[in-house]
Amino acid sequence: MLAFGVQRNGPNKENQIVTLYGIKNCDTVKKALKWLEANQQSVTFHDFRVDGLTQQQIESWTEQVGWESLFNKRSTSFRNLSDAEKADIDQTKAIDLMLAYPTLIKRPVLEHQGKVSVGFKPAQYEEIFR
Repeated sequence: MLAFGVQRNGPNKENQIVTLYGIKNCDTVKKALKWLEANQQSVTFHDFRVDGLTQQQIESWTEQVGWESLFNKRSTSFRNLSDAEKADIDQTKAIDLMLAYPTLIKRPVLEHQGKVSVGFKPAQYEEIFR
């Protein structure tokens, strides 16, 4: 894991570490990391290709955001799946596929204060961190 950002040490502001999950060469992940750093958020980056993921993590994310939001059917990884793998996808099968092929996870995944957010849009992050 890599740590980026600046620790916030102002009055009445606790240092709250943010974890951003993704892959380091993803453009959307890069944009999210730049936004977090520019907005002085302490962030730990977790590259799920390198650092891996657990079934418990993915299950926790799907409980919060739904597997349909987390599972990226528009990815190259999805297009490369066999027809049998693409057939009849439900939550259990999606979790198994995301464990086997982490690049099926929509990026980035942000964990902050026990909540999970998927994807990156500046307005979305402004809402999360206000």
